[in-house]
Amino acid sequence: MYKKVAVAIIHGMGNQKEGFANETMAKINKTFTEKMKHLVEDPASQLVIQPVLWATVFRDSEENLYNKLVRDNRLHYQGLRCFLINYLGDAIAYQPVETAKHNYEKVHEKIGEGLNNLSKKAGDDAPLCVIAHSLGTVMAINYFYDLQFKRDEVTTIINNSSPLEKGDTLTLFYTMGTSLPLWSLRYTNFNRPIHIPSKNLQHYYPGLHGEWVNFYSKNDVLGFPLKPVNENYHAAIDEDREVRVGNILTSWNPFCHTAYLTDMRVIERIVEGLVRTWRQINNL
Repeated sequence: MYKKVAVAIIHGMGNQKEGFANETMAKINKTFTEKMKHLVEDPASQLVIQPVLWATVFRDSEENLYNKLVRDNRLHYQGLRCFLINYLGDAIAYQPVETAKHNYEKVHEKIGEGLNNLSKKAGDDAPLCVIAHSLGTVMAINYFYDLQFKRDEVTTIINNSSPLEKGDTLTLFYTMGTSLPLWSLRYTNFNRPIHIPSKNLQHYYPGLHGEWVNFYSKNDVLGFPLKPVNENYHAAIDEDREVRVGNILTSWNPFCHTAYLTDMRVIERIVEGLVRTWRQINNL
């Protein structure tokens, strides 16, 4: 029996709903199958993909704020105001405050639930691939940062958790449209990027190679390269890959920000990593 690869997809800002990753999953499975059909029957079964929907944490409060401030007061540009509340509201609401980390922890609980499902379906020590977009990249990085550098503060995640859930098998990390560099303005010492792959990965898969690839478009005002942040990030990121994402209406302007997860150039590069990882852990 072959070992499987676990894949978590974490969405970005906005009022995302169930099914947000359907097209992404279909394209990953199709591309993976095309590249693996000569090696194994039903290649798509060798990937276990889990979307992580965290938007529900903020949905009710953002809708309530919109109704009270915008709709009830009949403010102009209601569509734009709704967009701003959903997008900027996510980023603001997620930030921990000095007295509590309620929303921060609630979002991380959603990620933890996704990893728990992956652990059950793919195996407790399955190699983990994380695909994250936009604000979801910041959330994913914070989640694994806490596991790697603050384990004494996240005992609820660590206790009775599998190696996958602890982040010990984190192997592949694909970020896209990330605004992470803006968070460097908040901290005086922004010099501890997460380890990709996890330092504990070799306990489970000696010699397995991981990678952190960051996708960005020059037309995406919310997406940035990561290597230029500082020398530590330059060393931690395997590749800043510039891509032109979107269609004829969006590829040349900031609306391309929403197109990474379904762009075939991005999908192809991710699948390359998945194929390599699957072949390494199964000695093929």
